[in-house]
Amino acid sequence: MAIKKYKPTTPGQRFKEISAYDDLTPGTKPEKSLLRPSKKSGGRNNTGKMTMRYLGGGHKKRYRLIDFKRDKNNMTARVKSIEYDPNRSARIALLVYADGEKRYIIAPHKIEVGQTLLSGDQVTPDIGNSMLLANVPLGTNVHNIELKPGKGGMLARSAGSYGTLTSRDGKYAIIKLPSGESRMVLTSCRATIGIVSNGDHALEKSGKAGRSRWKGRRPRVRGVVMNPVDHPMGGGEGRASGGHPRSRNGMPAKGFKTRSKKKYSDRYIVEKRKSKK
Repeated sequence: MAIKKYKPTTPGQRFKEISAYDDLTPGTKPEKSLLRPSKKSGGRNNTGKMTMRYLGGGHKKRYRLIDFKRDKNNMTARVKSIEYDPNRSARIALLVYADGEKRYIIAPHKIEVGQTLLSGDQVTPDIGNSMLLANVPLGTNVHNIELKPGKGGMLARSAGSYGTLTSRDGKYAIIKLPSGESRMVLTSCRATIGIVSNGDHALEKSGKAGRSRWKGRRPRVRGVVMNPVDHPMGGGEGRASGGHPRSRNGMPAKGFKTRSKKKYSDRYIVEKRKSKK
């Protein structure tokens, strides 16, 4: 995985830094049986009213069915290919099980084509294997972590993310997440060994506005350039600063805590995430 820079032969290429895609299996096409239509809303609801601004357009794409549960236990699976997924920042891997079934999973870092993966209760903690947190060695990096047993992985699924199993306390495992938060998760939940692939995704620079339009993102208008009727920070003579930062509906921003004090999951948080200040 590497970041590729371009010679500035055009204005859009001057600051362009994108993935070299050298970690993908060449000449592969998506598995047709695992593709589903992906319909675009353009930010409109069922009556046609725009409920989300700055959405629309974008290249046509299809959704890849991802196996977040990894519930095919004690059956070997061979990695057939590493592929690009337009719906997520991480790479995906196509597994072919011993019985012929094919499934996509989130590809861990350093996984290779031809490698054999396994899922179960008593498997070895090798990269790409899925197992219960009760059996994962302490200090191991894991991803695709379940919050409820059998529901499928919900934590640490984006490019380069992982959680570290720091300790176990009774029926709970303590996992330190990328945000700095330490959280209790049931040891009967499943997780995948390793770090999610495409860790250099955060270093990419699109180089031009057109790449955002390809992804279905329209230009975002700042609140300070709007009229007072449109935004609390709008209006004023000349280039006014706009007053205290807040959203369009008046909610303060930049430091204002929006998390509910009675959030049900607070009981599972051992250490809260670190502040950016």
